Amino acid sequence: MVMHMESMLDVRKLLKKYNIFIYTRDPVGDAILMEMELEELFKAGLISNDDYLKARMILEKEKKKRSKADSS
Repeated sequence: MVMHMESMLDVRKLLKKYNIFIYTRDPVGDAILMEMELEELFKAGLISNDDYLKARMILEKEKKKRSKADSS
């Protein structure tokens, strides 16, 4: 099943379907942990290649955006 994802919240919702909840008060740290969980779900065959790649892209954008904001 391919989900429509556009934001980090959508990635959280995808992970929530598998009872994975990540919140550390650090958005970059959250994104890193979410990437790790996504990789495990993908390796286990629980999410599609399309969902995996889309979610990873969203998280990469979020990490870059937050890194720029932190360095300003």
